[in-house]
Amino acid sequence: MVFRAGVPRPAAIGLAWLATVAFAGGPAGAVVGGAEATPEGAVMVLSSKGGVCSAVVVAPDAVLTAGHCAAAGLEHRVHFRDASGQPVLVAVAARAVHPGYDAGAIAGRRRSIDLALLRTETPLPSRFAPATFSAASPRAGETLTLSGYGADTPGDPRSTGTFRSVALPVIEPHGPSRILVWLKGPGRAGGCQGDSGGPVSDGSGVVAVTAWIGGACGGLTQAVLVAPQRDWLDRTLAGWGGAARWR
Repeated sequence: MVFRAGVPRPAAIGLAWLATVAFAGGPAGAVVGGAEATPEGAVMVLSSKGGVCSAVVVAPDAVLTAGHCAAAGLEHRVHFRDASGQPVLVAVAARAVHPGYDAGAIAGRRRSIDLALLRTETPLPSRFAPATFSAASPRAGETLTLSGYGADTPGDPRSTGTFRSVALPVIEPHGPSRILVWLKGPGRAGGCQGDSGGPVSDGSGVVAVTAWIGGACGGLTQAVLVAPQRDWLDRTLAGWGGAARWR
C-alpha cells in the first residue's frame, strides 16, 4: 500500500479474500461503477493465504502487481482462464519487490512504492500481450481508465474474478504527486477488493498500478505511477531476460 501524510487510513484491497473467488465468475457490471472488459494484458495473482489481486502482463513470463500482493513468506500463483474457460494456476519462479516498498508505511505514516514484479515458471499464453507503459504524468481533470478483477459488490466474493474497467477523472486532493495519482469519479465508481495491482491507463499505455482505496469501494482510488520507477522496472526485467515496452 502507499501512504502519504494527510491521507485517511485506506481500506486495503486485494489480500483478504478466499482464493476460491478467483474461480468464480462475476456478473457484468463494474469494477465498481464500470463495465466488463477484455483482459488482453491482465491476469490475477493469488496467495497461499487466500489473497486475490490483479496484475499487468509486462513480458511473456512476467507480471507487475502491487507490492502488498507479493508479501514475503507466502506462496503466489498467477491465475487466468484458458480458452475453454478452465482455471489455470502458474507457479512463480522469482519475485522482485520494489526496494521502496514499506509494508508498515500506513502505521508509520511513511512513503512507500507499492510495486512488485513476478516472474512465472512458464510463459503465459500469447493472447496476454505484454502491456505498453506510458511515461505520462497525468494531472487533475484528465480521465484515466482503471481496470481489475476486483469485486463489483463490496463484501461479496462471488462478484470477484471478472475483469472490469471504469473511466475516472484524476484529482489532486493533496497537491500534485511525483509518484502517485488519485482517481475519484462521481457517485459510486472506483476500485474495490481484488483490484490492487490492476492497470490504470491513459489511452496510450499503462500509466499507473492500483494500490489502495480510501474508505468504501468506489471511493478515492490511489495508484503508483510507473514512469518514476522506470529504472527499476527496466533493470529488473532485463535481469530476467525481458524488456519493458514504453511509449
